[in-house]
Amino acid sequence: MRPRKTSRRRGMVLLEAIVALTILAIAATTMVALAASSLDAVSRAERADAETMRASALLDAVALWPRADLDRHLGDRPEGPWDLRIDRPTPTLYVIALSDTATRTLLLATSLYRPEAPSAP
Repeated sequence: MRPRKTSRRRGMVLLEAIVALTILAIAATTMVALAASSLDAVSRAERADAETMRASALLDAVALWPRADLDRHLGDRPEGPWDLRIDRPTPTLYVIALSDTATRTLLLATSLYRPEAPSAP
């Protein structure tokens, strides 16, 4: 009778080892997938940050335009990979928006004040 119990115990130890290795393999696979997903998210965030920085540089340049240039560019117009929209809701206020051409997602927007030219006496 004794040899039978030892044989059963050996089988259980082997089964426990297989189950433990299976759990360890699943956990390792999950960790690798999580790490790959995290790297992809970081890469996408870096690309979005770089695009926002380029868009900000364009918006900085537009913010330097005088009133005459802003009036000349009213409406929508393509500017590289973006759509530039300039509106004038009041005679002295300009609203500028920069959107992604492909997704139509608003990237940046700002408002500019440009005083009216003084009238001649």
